[in-house]
Amino acid sequence: MPITKSAEKALRQNKRRRARNIKQSRSVKDEIKTLKKLVVKKDKAGAAKALPKVYKSLDKAVKTNLIKKNTASRLKSRLTKSVNKL
Repeated sequence: MPITKSAEKALRQNKRRRARNIKQSRSVKDEIKTLKKLVVKKDKAGAAKALPKVYKSLDKAVKTNLIKKNTASRLKSRLTKSVNKL
């Protein structure tokens, strides 16, 4: 347990940030999963609609330093390729 006041505050901040990061990473993963499911079903229209949502969530994750820029661009590239194959 933290002893000093500043350590207590740091712990509170850490808990809030961790909760926010978990929520955001979960939403990114859910968006990607829905897109992959649409690709497996070969639903081109649905996948094309879901792709911008995935882009948006990945860009937000990069902006808040949840994932790295190249990781997001790699994911976007692979997902776009899979949608374009349909």
